[in-house]
Amino acid sequence: MKKIFIPFLIVLLSYNAVAQEQDATSQRVITTGVPFILIAADARSAGMGDIGVATSADAFSQQWNPAKYAFAISKQGVGVTYTPYLSQLVNDIFLGNLTYYNRINERSAVAASFRYFSLGDIELRETAEQEPLLQSPNELTFDVSYALRLSDRFSMAVAGRYLRSDLKLQAGNADASAGSSFAVDVAGYYQSEEIPYNDFDGRWRAGFNISNVGPKISYDETGQENNLPTNLGLGGGFDFILDEYNKIGVNAEINKLLVPTPSDSNDDGVIDREDDYYNESFFSGIFSSFGDAPDGFSEELKEFTWALGAEYWYQDVFAFRAGYFNESEDKGFRKFLSLGAGFKYTAINIDISYLFSTSKVRSPLEGTLRFGLTFNFGDEYDEY
Repeated sequence: MKKIFIPFLIVLLSYNAVAQEQDATSQRVITTGVPFILIAADARSAGMGDIGVATSADAFSQQWNPAKYAFAISKQGVGVTYTPYLSQLVNDIFLGNLTYYNRINERSAVAASFRYFSLGDIELRETAEQEPLLQSPNELTFDVSYALRLSDRFSMAVAGRYLRSDLKLQAGNADASAGSSFAVDVAGYYQSEEIPYNDFDGRWRAGFNISNVGPKISYDETGQENNLPTNLGLGGGFDFILDEYNKIGVNAEINKLLVPTPSDSNDDGVIDREDDYYNESFFSGIFSSFGDAPDGFSEELKEFTWALGAEYWYQDVFAFRAGYFNESEDKGFRKFLSLGAGFKYTAINIDISYLFSTSKVRSPLEGTLRFGLTFNFGDEYDEY
């Protein structure tokens, strides 16, 4: 669908694609460049409230915790997802994801993924009669990872990522160009043996992922540099193995952006490029992000998001999922419920999810069905 320039700007502003100058008295919402990286690209995690750091391994572990690949059941897998964005307004903005993993042996695995975020076609014109200039802004990432089991029950992984953000508009700034950067992830994952309890068996899981650690991104030589969405994810879960047919997994996860909090350091009443917030390096910003909130510890706590999710499997064939995501009212106010389902037939998995906003801030994914398709092939490992 072709759109005019003004609605496109509204989309960008609502999406927080680039950090904007803020009034010092307003809510201090942390903004970054390329925030599309944080959108749940797969329907399984989306159906559980955007949870994935400590869930069981699947083809889409690359985004959430690549260390999980060392515990994958199938030797190889390919995953494809499609997520419409702002689907109730337009029909050509979407996030696509393609992932491949290969468990090399019992202790190690490699994976690669490609994510593409299209903002549709934009028509630029000064008058209604003028021949439009067609633009197609987009963003993408390509990453590779390596996972290694350091013990029978614990693995770690590193990932490297290339990012490219092409949001330039020829009519707006002739000097603007596509921004690019690189980032790394460091992740760990623990999965226990199956433990017998009185009425059921169980399995514990835990994980962490420090993701998108890398230099800032900018769109021209003199323009403002924007932090990458460096993020700390911590999660835990437990599987209730009721019998050979029924299994319920419950999960909890917290996340925090390791990016400085916007603050008016020079007390001029405006948060702009003259403040330390914009000039701090990405590396020092990771550490200062734990204690730089102007209102102290109480505000730091508000910068953590949390989510709860559950997944029920029947005979490892049908799955039903539900989740809840919560963010402070002062830090973005994202709150939503999600539902999902999955179906497995031999080596093929099909997943879908749906989201319901529960706050005044309506999610761009409201009323959107997300789809995922996984193909598993090769020998299977006996992890359970």
